[in-house]
Amino acid sequence: LKGVTGSGKTEIYLALADRVRQQGRRALLLVPEIALTPALAGRVRARFGDRVAIQHSGLSDGERHDQWHRVRSGEVDVVVGTRSAVFAPFDSVGLIVVDEEHDTSYKQDEMPRYHGRDVAIVRGRQQNALVVLGSATPSLESFHNAQRGRYTLVSLERRVADRPMADVHVVNMRDEWAAAGADVTLSRFLIDGIEQRLAAGEQALVLLNRRGISSAVLCRQCGNTIECPHCSVSMTVHGTGRRARARCHYCDFGQAVPETCPHCAAPYLEHLGVGTERVEQDLRARFPEARIGRVDRDTVSTRGSLTAILATVGRREIDVLVGTQMIAKGHDFPFVTLVGVVSADVGLGLPDFRAAERTFQLITQVVGRAGRGELAGEACVQTFFPTHYAVQCGCAQDYATFVTKELEFRTALRYPPVTAMINVVVRGSTLERALDAAGALAREVARGIAGRSIALLGPAPAPLMKLRGEHRAQFFVKGGDRAVMNAAIRGALAAHPALARRTSIDVDPVSML
Repeated sequence: LKGVTGSGKTEIYLALADRVRQQGRRALLLVPEIALTPALAGRVRARFGDRVAIQHSGLSDGERHDQWHRVRSGEVDVVVGTRSAVFAPFDSVGLIVVDEEHDTSYKQDEMPRYHGRDVAIVRGRQQNALVVLGSATPSLESFHNAQRGRYTLVSLERRVADRPMADVHVVNMRDEWAAAGADVTLSRFLIDGIEQRLAAGEQALVLLNRRGISSAVLCRQCGNTIECPHCSVSMTVHGTGRRARARCHYCDFGQAVPETCPHCAAPYLEHLGVGTERVEQDLRARFPEARIGRVDRDTVSTRGSLTAILATVGRREIDVLVGTQMIAKGHDFPFVTLVGVVSADVGLGLPDFRAAERTFQLITQVVGRAGRGELAGEACVQTFFPTHYAVQCGCAQDYATFVTKELEFRTALRYPPVTAMINVVVRGSTLERALDAAGALAREVARGIAGRSIALLGPAPAPLMKLRGEHRAQFFVKGGDRAVMNAAIRGALAAHPALARRTSIDVDPVSML
């Protein structure tokens, strides 16, 4: 179900759930994040009463126990939850909805690895249930399956009541920097737009998919950044003044921000990049009378905090909400008439073939938060790459053009969805040991795929070369014959059983890092 933002996909889910309920069967409604469960659960309960259960990791052990037994005993007709809810103990499932099916949160990257969307499809096939994959920006895998006739494509091209899509204005931040300097975080257009909304009593969302005050601390003398001692990443600065700390977003290691460079002892440290905390500070300084809130992992770490913040937005007790991708999808705030996207291209530089797809999806989704009520919406997208097709298509809400361009790239380089891929990551106490172990496995895999139209890339150091104190090397296996690929990797692990404990196998990876 490909429906533009605000086209009424949720109402279709509820109508389908009602249909299967009348047939004596059950429905599963999956959302990618815990933040989206309260609003959907509220609508489901309004339709179906108490025969609704909630399942996600944010519940206490006792609550999860109670909800699980309600489902198991047949007291429930509809389950709303995140990816793990796909395993709800229903006997007669007639409908499984995977809302925002493109979202990478459906993939569990820890053992046992699984993709909630793919499990939903398998379970639907086993129980003869209808599976609905809903999104305004379907993943290329799902859309490719629809093009090949494996899925049925249903499209909603207009918003409810023919409400117009948001009017999008693209700001080239190179021009802003030329006019006002490199410290500018908010463009003149976005500042003017927020002023107008505050005067009119309307609301605004500002998205930046990066936390903290700054994303790196650079020494101007030696050029080094302050890195996490356990992970090969720059640490992010949170807080200011005496409260300022550098923190790793992978292992959560933290330390006080040094006054001198740990490499050369020079005092010339400069903070680079911006995060949501810095944007919030800038907004508070410019609009001291405005009620400003922030949603990211730092502000919603306690149970119920995210739901509370979103509820205040719904009650119009917040004028401007700053946040990461948590605010970009699924939320329906009728008085939000302006959306600002800071650093819309922040993900384009990642070493990942899905970088353009994620950028397009994020822009499209967050722009779709504006103008969902009776009031017209507007969006301001700030970028250093206004001509990139992911940015242009996201601003134009042009899914068809994006898919055409992106599939050309994927086909030329033989990346999913035109081929299958497996990522093999091997860990070691040193990079040399990790590379040696990955090389031994790769040579064994090469023997297993010899003579087949299957490619083996690597091994090479992983982009995140060191993670939580372990060095990492990786190689990829790409091809069309999944059975041969799986058998080759299983054979390699059987030939080197001592490496199995240090090896992670990710089939259909959603991230290359």
